[in-house]
Amino acid sequence: MFFGTLPLDQAEGAILAHSVSVGTRRYKKGHRLAAADLALLREAGKASVIAARLESGDVPEDEAARRVAQAATGANVRRQEPFTGRCNLYASVRGVAVIDHARVDRLNAIHEAVTIATVPPFDLVDPDQMLATVKIIPFAAPAAAVAEAERIAAEGGPLVRVAGFARKRVGLAVTRLPETKRSIVDKTIEVVRTRVERCGSELAVAFDCAHEEAAVADAVRKLAAEGADPILVFGASANVDRRDVVPAGIAGAGGEVLHFGMPVDPGNLLLLARLGGRPVIGLPGCARSPKMNGFDWVLERLLADVPVTPADIARMGAGGLLKEIPTRPQPRDAEARAAKAPRAPRIAAIVLAAGRSTRMGSNKLLEPLGAKPMVAHVVDAVLGSAARPVVVVTGNQAPAVEAALAGRAVSFVLNPDFADGIAGSLRRGLLALPSGIDGAVVCLGDMPDVQAGHIDRLIAAFNPVEGRAICLPTMHGKRGNPVLFGAEFFAEMREVQGDTGARHLIGAHGDVVCEVAIDDPAVLEDIDTPEALARLRARG
Repeated sequence: MFFGTLPLDQAEGAILAHSVSVGTRRYKKGHRLAAADLALLREAGKASVIAARLESGDVPEDEAARRVAQAATGANVRRQEPFTGRCNLYASVRGVAVIDHARVDRLNAIHEAVTIATVPPFDLVDPDQMLATVKIIPFAAPAAAVAEAERIAAEGGPLVRVAGFARKRVGLAVTRLPETKRSIVDKTIEVVRTRVERCGSELAVAFDCAHEEAAVADAVRKLAAEGADPILVFGASANVDRRDVVPAGIAGAGGEVLHFGMPVDPGNLLLLARLGGRPVIGLPGCARSPKMNGFDWVLERLLADVPVTPADIARMGAGGLLKEIPTRPQPRDAEARAAKAPRAPRIAAIVLAAGRSTRMGSNKLLEPLGAKPMVAHVVDAVLGSAARPVVVVTGNQAPAVEAALAGRAVSFVLNPDFADGIAGSLRRGLLALPSGIDGAVVCLGDMPDVQAGHIDRLIAAFNPVEGRAICLPTMHGKRGNPVLFGAEFFAEMREVQGDTGARHLIGAHGDVVCEVAIDDPAVLEDIDTPEALARLRARG
């Protein structure tokens, strides 16, 4: 890849390395220069630009990121469309992130242009939480490096997957000494129940027994007979040796003690055993507290059907200092982790389907295209994207439009004042959105060739923190639809009047507008006339 100063007569097709302003027009970093752009730069007195030009053997950043991320995407992982050389992976279920640390290191050592960053292996993750990001250091990567990264990311199975929590029947025995208070036993059971239920399982059997070897053995046998998996044993007195009361009782029930102790604090005195193929855990005393400890790390894996071996426990030391000290508060509370974890933006969609279709002579949205009406093509494309929820604003012939979309996972809102213009429909659509939405894609019901992938590209580009709060498609420099607006603009959008929609906001907030190049005329074509409809049908 060439990088440096290029005379304008050599810069067509090159990629801007730094933003350039020409009058009211601002070309942002990463913009691919077209002939028209160069003409404007010449008129402004520019003679050269700092840019990158891809050469033979270079893979463009978005293609490279997509390929590596696709190879790394495993079960219960959703891959976002790439943008600016970044491709994010998100969890699609609640569970445990299973990531091969060694392969991550190998992949990152291939070439400085190819990188992947992930959450810690075996982290507890929620749906839509970011798991990993593949980033190609601008603006391309060598083809050989990309191919090697793909190989490592797929080697022995995809690099990033989520083990979803299974619905398990967990059993618990709590031992007690003569002086043990009933309230302590009850509190222990409830704390463990909360942990188990948080992971989607149930504490199916729980009882107490004497803190004696024979009583523990009987309790473990009873839990096994009840089908409990895993079996948990909480000793009234902490285990201090693998021959202590609890491990001896597990062995007396026919179990095998696999490992005693773990390099996690709190949680050092955890016991790992096995009985007839099912795991048996001797809980450390800190498990009586709801605060994060080593037992959580083991329990979460087991409830997601991720085996835990003595070698796995031995590897938990790096990052295993969880103990709260005055200078460092507890860092790994499960709820706090989930609240702070990066997640996919919550992007809704508003489909405007209320207009009068005056130029068409009939309601164009109900005109058949193949096996379904025009508006159904638009809504199906939106439903195929990552945008949720989908709100359809109706007005003209509202019952017929709703009937055309029957059975689809959308909600409807009626604009009785549809004759006054698009602004009222936009306002009603925004008011119908739930709280907590980060942005909304505004889609026109008369653009039936827009695809789900086009919408996902806009969502991938959306990042208000990085100055991309309004995202719109362009083809050969011409702006089209749909447009994604960040939630920060909803109040202004609700104030628009007439038939102009919110397009003026794009000019008013040009500093946060992101143009997403999409090489498809579908983003420019709305079907307003019988002639346009005829041409669309002729194309098949």
